[in-house]
Amino acid sequence: MSSSAPNSARVIPLRPVPATPVREPLWRDVVGDVLRRARTGQGRTLKDVAEAARISVPYLSEVERGRKEASSEVLAAAARSLGLGLGDVLSLAQDELTRRTAPSRAAVGRRPMGEVRLAA
Repeated sequence: MSSSAPNSARVIPLRPVPATPVREPLWRDVVGDVLRRARTGQGRTLKDVAEAARISVPYLSEVERGRKEASSEVLAAAARSLGLGLGDVLSLAQDELTRRTAPSRAAVGRRPMGEVRLAA
């Protein structure tokens, strides 16, 4: 039994689909940006901060570029070498993450997560 009629079923999305997919920033990218901004804001070099933190220059560079996921010990050492606490770096990263993702949350709407609305 074969039918040549096209499938005319209509799909109704349960959530609004954004026009262009928004890529969520990765935590390591955000933290790296915070560390780099703090370092350059102080006019310091990678070498200076890496030596003060007792980590290698290439590793600090990769952390700043979001290529490496640093441990809390490495982040704390880098933060201390910049005159910051680990909490300061994480708070700045949270603020940056919130700023970067705010437009994508607004596009989804203000309905609580888990709510589904179907139209007949």
